[in-house]
Amino acid sequence: MGVAVWMIGCATPQEWAEWKGHPVHFASGDHMGFSVRNRDGPQTRVTRDDVALARSQDWFGTAITVDQSTIVEK
Repeated sequence: MGVAVWMIGCATPQEWAEWKGHPVHFASGDHMGFSVRNRDGPQTRVTRDDVALARSQDWFGTAITVDQSTIVEK
């Protein structure tokens, strides 16, 4: 119960609204894998496949923005 109370305090009203608007935390397993391996920071790694999957699977949440020149060709 303490963890639940702690987690409630971490989200903004906008984040709660987004979270409540989706029946699951991630749109797909690909979305979860991308989110786990990428935290907003200097080590962010985005491939063209990631971009295509995000569009086709309608990923949601806070977008990670990267310069086009840093997108990895796979």
